[in-house]
Amino acid sequence: MRSMTVTRGGMLTTVQDLGRWGHQHLGVPVAGPMDWYSHRLANRLVGNSEDAAALEITLVGPELTPSADVTCAIAGASFEVTCDGAPVTVNASFVARRGVPVKFRSRVRGARAALAVKGGFSVTPVLGSRATSLISRMGPFGGRALAPGDVLGIGSDDGAGSSAGRPLPLPEGGARLRVMPGPHQSRFTEDAVRLLHDARFTVTPDSNRMGYRLDGAVLARTDQVEMLSDATPIGSIQVPPSGLPILLMADRQTTGGYPKIATVITADLPLAGQLAPGDWIEFAPCTRETAIEALRHREAALSGVTR
Repeated sequence: MRSMTVTRGGMLTTVQDLGRWGHQHLGVPVAGPMDWYSHRLANRLVGNSEDAAALEITLVGPELTPSADVTCAIAGASFEVTCDGAPVTVNASFVARRGVPVKFRSRVRGARAALAVKGGFSVTPVLGSRATSLISRMGPFGGRALAPGDVLGIGSDDGAGSSAGRPLPLPEGGARLRVMPGPHQSRFTEDAVRLLHDARFTVTPDSNRMGYRLDGAVLARTDQVEMLSDATPIGSIQVPPSGLPILLMADRQTTGGYPKIATVITADLPLAGQLAPGDWIEFAPCTRETAIEALRHREAALSGVTR
């Protein structure tokens, strides 16, 4: 069986598919990629189904050595990558030759890259998914990040994939993310809602795949009455008693007891997934109709359709 061996693990490299959906009512986190667009694009570039298992590479990349020739593609964050000493073009497929390592070097822009191989990484599914959930220690390799010496099997490459589209522009130092209100916006003062849309927040170092802790304006509530825990969709902006918001991301818990003032729209989650500590975020109000149209544009771009 073809495989890739991890010779250097990088800062945080995990196996991900599109997530462990359908078990949140049992307290099982979804996980999946922080940037769903780049994960799907990388798989399209090598002819896989979009849900094939790929690697998510965060900030500092790994080194991987294939046991046989394998077609690869990298999408998302821009890294300097070499194979056999030659630079690798991102957002395009390339062939990694047997025994020749793929080396990630300096990060240029963005925070997370997706590395797909034709056939997908063949790891044992847990509850129907190959996604790594760091918070629950569930998924490949016991739910942990990859480490030197790990061997990743590669599946059959006879699948018929889809044509690939365009990469999304990467944020430069920050991003303006569109949000829809609620579901608990009424628990916040009018000034807090105004600040959410007018202020600039910073992603703090105390951030991870579970969520981004943000520094900036304090968002005041109308009361401090505790609420019952309810569902926590990705992109939810929770506000704890400190008033400093938390943007929930891929490894979020399934429920939470902090009120949610707004939710980042699905189309802008890939931009959020490319942010790193120190980057800024601005939140722009958005209607449901605009959110749906924005997602249509994302899907069209992924398919290479010009709208």
